[in-house]
Amino acid sequence: MLRLSSLLAVFRALVLVCVAALSPTAHAQALLTGHAGTVDLWPHVQALPDPERVIGIEQALAMRERFGQPNGAYATLGMDKQVVWLHVPVATSAAGQGTWILDFDYALLQRVDVYHVNDRRLVRQVMLGDLQPFASRPLQGRSHAVPLEFAPGSSELLLRVDTRGAKILPVSLSRLPSFHARALQEQLLQGALASLGIFLLIYSLAQWAHLREHLYAKYALLVVCSVMFSVHFFGIGEMYLWTDNAWFQRHMAGITSLLAAAATALFVEDALAGDLNRWLRKALRGVAALHFVAAVAHGVDLIDIQAVAILMTTTGLAPSLMGLPGALAKARRGDSVGVWFIAAWLTYFIASAIMVGVVRGRIDANFWTLHSFQFGATFDMLVFMRIAVLRTAARHRDAQRAALERDTLHSLAHTDALTGLINRRGLNDALNAALARVSPDRILALYVLDLDGFKPVNDQYGHDVGDSLLRVVAQRLRASMRAGDGVARIGGDEFVVMAEGLTHEAQALDLGLKLLNAFEGAFVFGQHSCSVSATVGYALAPNDVSDANALIKAADAAMYLGKQEGKSRLRRFGA
Repeated sequence: MLRLSSLLAVFRALVLVCVAALSPTAHAQALLTGHAGTVDLWPHVQALPDPERVIGIEQALAMRERFGQPNGAYATLGMDKQVVWLHVPVATSAAGQGTWILDFDYALLQRVDVYHVNDRRLVRQVMLGDLQPFASRPLQGRSHAVPLEFAPGSSELLLRVDTRGAKILPVSLSRLPSFHARALQEQLLQGALASLGIFLLIYSLAQWAHLREHLYAKYALLVVCSVMFSVHFFGIGEMYLWTDNAWFQRHMAGITSLLAAAATALFVEDALAGDLNRWLRKALRGVAALHFVAAVAHGVDLIDIQAVAILMTTTGLAPSLMGLPGALAKARRGDSVGVWFIAAWLTYFIASAIMVGVVRGRIDANFWTLHSFQFGATFDMLVFMRIAVLRTAARHRDAQRAALERDTLHSLAHTDALTGLINRRGLNDALNAALARVSPDRILALYVLDLDGFKPVNDQYGHDVGDSLLRVVAQRLRASMRAGDGVARIGGDEFVVMAEGLTHEAQALDLGLKLLNAFEGAFVFGQHSCSVSATVGYALAPNDVSDANALIKAADAAMYLGKQEGKSRLRRFGA
């Protein structure tokens, strides 16, 4: 008997499906069976406009024959303000009976009245939409959903859609596991993309605080608006952030899109400043101001969402078009910033065109088209961050180059070109710095050396050999002194050596003798070899004098005194 009853149930289900297939409205019926976890209802939808807002459920049932194919692309009726009734005939098999979730997977529907009719009898009536209290939703999720009970046989769904914005209607019937799986997948996706946006926001604010580059502040505004638009568009904001706040529900889409466009204009103007003429830069700032004023106007209800949509359609691409000459100029120079801008704008144009097409009822509404703008905006956020980092790196390189040029000029101005030693100017700087550190326990010794016998070498072998001799002398002096001691050439064959940090005067004498010993061996350079000596005079600070000029003069005077006494002498000032 059990097997016979099972066969009879299967037979009744087959008869039901066949009758539905042969009936005049068979092609429009949605079939609920035991095999499908989700049934897309749009292929079975018929629509009836209600511009006067006077049709009730009784009239809608009586006017079935006046329902026709929906105007517009798949699952979208565009920006039409008028109320629309939708009719969906449903055929349920024995295996398909039970609970099904009616789901409108578009969060910004303001009001949808659901009427479940069986044999012309109203089985259930439910009001959905984001203007209803969140706690009153049959299923408290980001989309608008309600569980309905279907018995074997034919039934009808009549849906009254009343919303000011786009009538995007991806409507389906799903078993609970399929509904939950799809809802969790969407929330996982939204969580991942929102987390990425939050990370980019924190990074940009940190860079702004650290580098004081206003480009990062403009980028942060762009990220906030882009992320908040998606949070609102996909119902996450109503679910977690501004639950039951009617102002946010009415205005977030318009305000975030307008402010994102303003931030984009400011970002482009800043990032391409060097490649845009001043009129384009002023125009970009003007576009940003226009969008900012429009955002304020929309926030105080001076303009509605339709006006915002018109404004964004006409001016949303203005920052890209105005920045294009600068991006092309950079790209032609081989600057990757220009290439990245072009890639970002191309992606934004495609994503925006798809989204506008869906909103206006010209492009089918499905997972990819509904997420196209979010994916495009995420790509743009990543590209714009790349542009900001490249701009920062370029500025850092420019700063390094400027510092290198400055250091090079400073080095040239303070270095002897022949020997590579510091010159008189460099000596003055080093000496003044060293004198600031002297004390009775930290003595500074300054030695002035003049070569003995350099002029005959110069006269006999020529200036090239003389220059070579001076370079070798410089090398010996460096090798003779300690690592922190300074060696300078202040002109001709005259050198100065500075030694600081001495603890007693005897150390100064020892270093002076070491300088004299540096000239004991012959100087060999190339094919030439010659011997020269040096006369050294030195003075101590603070023991003898403590002024830089006075210290040099004192050591110079001691050196000339040594010259008068003979060659290869070491004399201290005042000794």
